Amino acid sequence: MVNLKIDNKQICVPEGTTIMDAAAQNGIIIPKLCYLKDINEIAACRVCVVEMEGKDRLITSCNNTVQEGMVLYTNSPKVRADRRNTVQLILSQHDCKCATCVRSGNCSLQKIANDLNILDLPFSERLERQPWNKNFPLIRDSAKCIKCMRCIQICDKVQSLHIWDLEGTGSRSTVNVSGGRKIEEADCSLCGQCITHCPVGALRERDDTEKVWDAIADKNTITVAQIAPAVRTAWGEALGLSREDATVNKIADALHKIGVDYVFDTSFSADLTIMEEGNEFLERFTKGETKLRPMFTSCCPGWIRFIKSQFPHLVPQLSTAKSPQQMFGAVMKTYFADSINVSPDRIFTISIMPCVAKKGERNMELFYEEYAGHDTDVVLTTRELTRMIRSAHIPPHSLENREFDRLMKEYTGAGVIFGVTGGVMEAALRSAYYLVTGRNADPDAFKAVRNDGKGVKSAEIQVGDAFVKAAVVSGLGNTRRLLQQIERGEVHYDFVEVMACPGGCVGGGGQIIHDGEELAYERGQSLYFLDKNAPLRFSHENPDVQKLYADFMGQPLSHRDHLLLYTDTQAWAMPRSDTYTALILFLPSDIRLSLPFSDGGLYFRKFQEELCTLLSSIRTPALEKDSQSGTPLRLS
Repeated sequence: MVNLKIDNKQICVPEGTTIMDAAAQNGIIIPKLCYLKDINEIAACRVCVVEMEGKDRLITSCNNTVQEGMVLYTNSPKVRADRRNTVQLILSQHDCKCATCVRSGNCSLQKIANDLNILDLPFSERLERQPWNKNFPLIRDSAKCIKCMRCIQICDKVQSLHIWDLEGTGSRSTVNVSGGRKIEEADCSLCGQCITHCPVGALRERDDTEKVWDAIADKNTITVAQIAPAVRTAWGEALGLSREDATVNKIADALHKIGVDYVFDTSFSADLTIMEEGNEFLERFTKGETKLRPMFTSCCPGWIRFIKSQFPHLVPQLSTAKSPQQMFGAVMKTYFADSINVSPDRIFTISIMPCVAKKGERNMELFYEEYAGHDTDVVLTTRELTRMIRSAHIPPHSLENREFDRLMKEYTGAGVIFGVTGGVMEAALRSAYYLVTGRNADPDAFKAVRNDGKGVKSAEIQVGDAFVKAAVVSGLGNTRRLLQQIERGEVHYDFVEVMACPGGCVGGGGQIIHDGEELAYERGQSLYFLDKNAPLRFSHENPDVQKLYADFMGQPLSHRDHLLLYTDTQAWAMPRSDTYTALILFLPSDIRLSLPFSDGGLYFRKFQEELCTLLSSIRTPALEKDSQSGTPLRLS
C-alpha cells in the first residue's frame, strides 16, 4: 500500500494505482477529456494535470502512478491557470456552435469549459473542415474533433477494425479515415462505438428524424413503428426517468402522442426470428452441416458487415434469416397491411433501434421487396427518439403505459433478451429444445450462455439426445479472435451468436451516451429481469406469432417465409477491406506502387512492412503484369 496526500487529504491506495484513480476512490474528481480506462491512457489532452509538491512542472494524473509520500494538489491556482489555458487552446480549434450541436448538454468539453468559467477565447480560431458524405449512416464533423484519439483506440483495441488513424505531423496532425480512404470505401462495421466514446460532437449518427416528421404530416401515409428490446433499457436515461419508470409502454405512448399511427415491439419479431432461425439451425445441425463450421446468427448488421469484409469465406455459414428489424418490416407491409385493408405502399415503417448499423441495413437492396420498397423505411437510434420526444414538448413524467397495437401486440421474455449478448442464443435454445423434445425445458436451463461481462461465453447444451456446442461473443475484437480460433481448429462450435457491440445491443452505438461509463452490463440485467417476470418466456408460445403462421405464413421455413423472412447474404459486397488491402501489399514493389492506394495510416505502413518482409519472394502468374500492355494486374 502507498500513503500519500491529495488536496490535504491523507489517503492510502494499492501500489500501481494512478493518481486519477486514487483521487476518484477518495471522492476527488479530476477533469479529463481524452482518458478512457485501459483503452486511451495517453495524456493527450493534458486537462488532468495536478501539482506535485517539490516539482516545478505539472504532471498528468491519468498515466502517472502514486508514490509513497506524494503531496498533490488537483485544483491549485497553478493547476487552474494551466488547465484553463489548455482548454482555451482546445476550444480555439473546436467549432463552438453548441446550440446546433447534437451533444449540447452532454458534452465533456462543454462541461469542463463551463466549470472553468471560460467566457471568452484569447486565441484566434483555427478550424479544420474536411469533406464528408452526409448520406453515410455515420457522420464526422472534423471542425469539432479535439484529437483526443479515443475513436482510434476504441476501433483498434476493442473492435480491431482500424478505421481511424492520425495523419499529418505537429500542428497539422488530424484524425481521419485510415489509409487515405473515404468512409464509404472503408470496411467500417457501423458499430458506432467511436460515436459513443467521442467526448464531443465530432462523431454522430445521420439524423433521420425529419423523415419521420414528414411521414407523420402526410395524411396519405400510415406510420408504423417498432421498438427494439434494448431501447427500453436506455431511453429514460436522457429524459430523467429511472430505469424502472422508463417502460417500453411509455415509449408507445410517446410515439402515439408524436403522431405515429401504430406502434409495436420488435420483441414480437424477435420471437418470429427464433422460429425461423431456430428451425434453420436444427435443419443444418441434423444434416451434419455444422460438424466442420458453425452456423452464425444474422441479427446484428454490424457483425454482418464485419464478416463480409474480414472473413468473407465464412459468409455461407451465416443464418439466412433476416434480422428482427427486417422481418417486422416485411410483415408490416404484407400481413399487417392486408389486415387494415391498405396498399403496402402507404405503409411507412419506422424502426427505433439502439444501433447505427441498422441504418445501413435498412439501405441494402436485398431488403428491397417487390411488394412496397424497403422492409424498413427509416431507422432512428435511441438518441434520435429522445430528441423527437423533446421536440414534441412531451413532459417525460406525463407519459403513461400504453398497450401496443394489434395484430402484433404480444411478445415473450425470449424476445426481450435479444437486446443483450447471449439472448439470441438462449432464446433459440429454449425453442430448439421444445422442437426436438416436444416439451419445454426450464426457461433458465440455458443461462450458461448469459452475459457476465466477458467477451466470450461457451457451453455444451443437451437438446434431446444430441449435444449442441454453443458460443456467444460480443465486441468485434473478441469476435476476430474467436473466428481465428475456429479457423485454426482450436475450438469447435455448432452454433455461434455474434453481437458487434460489447455487451450486445444494450451497449449499441445508438444508445444514450454517458461519457466514460460502460452501462451495457447493467442494462442487460434489466432485460433479464423483464424476462424472468414475463408471463410467456418461450418464443414458440407467442400467440400472435402462432396466429401469423396459422393465417398467413403457414409454417417455419415455408415458401412464403423464404420470400419474406429470408435474404441472400452473398448478394452484396463490402468495400475493399483491410485484408484486401493487405493482399495488395504482397505484390512486387513495381506493381504495388503503381496501384492507386495510399499507405497514409500508421497501421497500413506497419502492416506493409511486415507482409512485404514475410512474402517478398512470392510471385504468382496471376499477379504479374499483362503480357501485352504491361499494365499491372489487380486482385479481384
